[in-house]
Amino acid sequence: MNNILYVENLPASATERSVQDLFSKKGPVTEVKLMLDPSTGRSRGRAFVTMTTPELAAAAMKALHGHSLEGRNIAVTEARPVEERSTTGLIGHGFEAGIGNNTRPEKSRSPKKSVRRHSHGGHRRGR
Repeated sequence: MNNILYVENLPASATERSVQDLFSKKGPVTEVKLMLDPSTGRSRGRAFVTMTTPELAAAAMKALHGHSLEGRNIAVTEARPVEERSTTGLIGHGFEAGIGNNTRPEKSRSPKKSVRRHSHGGHRRGR
């Protein structure tokens, strides 16, 4: 186990300080990263908490998973490492190279075909 925890279901009123205070009861906390909504500045209900050792992180996870914080039962799990991202861009994810970048070969344009107009007194619209 690593020493970084992922915390979910935090109340919108949660702050880095309140999360740190809660986890500090189980051992020293070295960092708290609270996910904030950029438009409101309020908590999105998720945070990463770094404890000093993997053993303290395991103890905090066991003690605080399901803990009620302002009426919400928080979920505490071990944080997973960020997966390697490929440098191939969007190829293989439903997009093809060059689409949307004006790199398509230009289609040959044929002259517009004239529209045949009837000169007899057929039905006329809009008058």
